Amino acid sequence: MEACKRTDPGKCWRHHHRRVINKIGHFALIFGAAFLACDTLYSQDANFPVVISGEQYLQQFLDEVRTLQAEFSQELSDPEGQVVEIASGTMSIERPNRFLWLYRDPLEQLVLADGENLWIYDIELAQATVTPLSDVIEATPAMLLSGDEAVRDGFSTLENFSEDGLSWVRLAPNVSGSDFRSVLIGFKDGELARLELIDGLEQITRIEFSEVSVNQILRTGLFNFDLPDGVDVIGQRR
Repeated sequence: MEACKRTDPGKCWRHHHRRVINKIGHFALIFGAAFLACDTLYSQDANFPVVISGEQYLQQFLDEVRTLQAEFSQELSDPEGQVVEIASGTMSIERPNRFLWLYRDPLEQLVLADGENLWIYDIELAQATVTPLSDVIEATPAMLLSGDEAVRDGFSTLENFSEDGLSWVRLAPNVSGSDFRSVLIGFKDGELARLELIDGLEQITRIEFSEVSVNQILRTGLFNFDLPDGVDVIGQRR
């Protein structure tokens, strides 16, 4: 950030935002929320409810959610807890392996998985990067929530806990070389409400969901990336 003091602040902000989006496109952001009808499991005696853990909510998500759409707000904090970026937009998921995150603010950007490739499209720069999904590390939050259930094997559960009115599960990737150290998934009344991604530099990306719609029929072609004329493409598609 010291370099920002010696150059155009607007350009520095734009560069920083795009760098964050690129990283998010490969390990996070693209994650979802599921509305589940109940927030407890019950034993044979209904007078003694068994509280569902965050891990059990996650399993329900994997078992029951096929599609979802939501609004999201996102913030990035540095290791000292200072918020360095705020963003917002809309997201859609269709399992397996299709998702769309459309950032509206502060810059328009698109992160899309079409089932075979991951696209990151910078609208202002008219530039797109593409990576085959097979080259993306499987143990990522993106693949956890949008992939098939087998991806769950790429994570280990570190803990379940309750905080801020949410039921949380903390997971860590089993593979080495991941861009993040752990992911926290928070549920409220059966709805997956927040994600928190902690990277190797101890930065935290927090994502909060609202206006969630689950298992609705999504628009045909929503996850197709139609390359606009004049857009430069970096990388090779599958």
